Amino acid sequence: MKVLLIGGTGLISTGIVTHLLSRGAAVTLFNRGKRENRIEGEVEILLGDRNDPAALSRCVAGRTWDAVIDMVCFTPAQAEAAIRIFAGKCRQFIFCSTVCTYGVKIPSEVVVDESFPQEPISGYGRNKLACEELLMEAQERGDFETTFIRPSCTYGPGASLIDNLEFDPVAWDRIEKGLPVLCAGDGLGLWVSTHRDDVGKLFAYAVLNEKTYGEDYNATRDLIFTWRDVYRETAAALGRPAQVLFMPADWIVAHDPDRFGLLREITAFHGAYTSEKAQFDVPEFDCEVDYPEGAAQTLEDLRRRGAWRRCEGDAVYEAMVEKALAAGVQPVTL
Repeated sequence: MKVLLIGGTGLISTGIVTHLLSRGAAVTLFNRGKRENRIEGEVEILLGDRNDPAALSRCVAGRTWDAVIDMVCFTPAQAEAAIRIFAGKCRQFIFCSTVCTYGVKIPSEVVVDESFPQEPISGYGRNKLACEELLMEAQERGDFETTFIRPSCTYGPGASLIDNLEFDPVAWDRIEKGLPVLCAGDGLGLWVSTHRDDVGKLFAYAVLNEKTYGEDYNATRDLIFTWRDVYRETAAALGRPAQVLFMPADWIVAHDPDRFGLLREITAFHGAYTSEKAQFDVPEFDCEVDYPEGAAQTLEDLRRRGAWRRCEGDAVYEAMVEKALAAGVQPVTL
């Protein structure tokens, strides 16, 4: 089984390659060689920039693959280039999409499956949906079989651990130091976080699984958290309780719309998804890493890499906390 990953050294890719190697696959990675290779095992590496279609075409010229997994396709132009290059050169093309294609109009009582309307509001989600549409057209022409996999929030060693406000938060350092942190609303918004090794399992075992041809799948664990749960479990991994100030999302975003773009576009809304379809078609997709274990791994890795974000000098966040306290908001201990 020959598999090409476009990308291959990112967070989810690390999990994918681990499981592909355990299946005995011959794995080739195409990337720029700019990131730390965290993969344990023998893989072939082709160096090049996927934004240079000619370079990608040269690297794979004369070769065929059982499956191509594209982890770094973010625009319709990139999808069109991939279709031109791999049409007739692979049996299956697996595209890493996103649950952001569903948008944010998700009622609190709804757990989103793959039949939910796709109405993305972010540029990221709109571009991923456009890529899906182009790739489905390619399948209909007979270029290759397609499989779309839509991760939600994925975490694990090699990445940051998001909070409710931002991708690379100061909140965890503040909790460790006994300082109050912020969360939007009442903290009861729904959220799903899935470990990279579990997400990677779905990609790896979808390869050459004919049930997945022409299908789309959410790649999430079925344990749904509230944001209160996320703060509580992360604080437990740090060995300290969290002192949380709950403030309106609009109030938080207004202090720095760019910094708190995650909250503005994603985490202010419910994000609860089911992967029942994936579990049925790909029975090997069994989420085994619980959030407390995965959070501890991720936090330890941040320290090891020197990527731990410290709270000292963060005047914006500190001013927000002081304003909330001055307004009489009482921290809730989680």
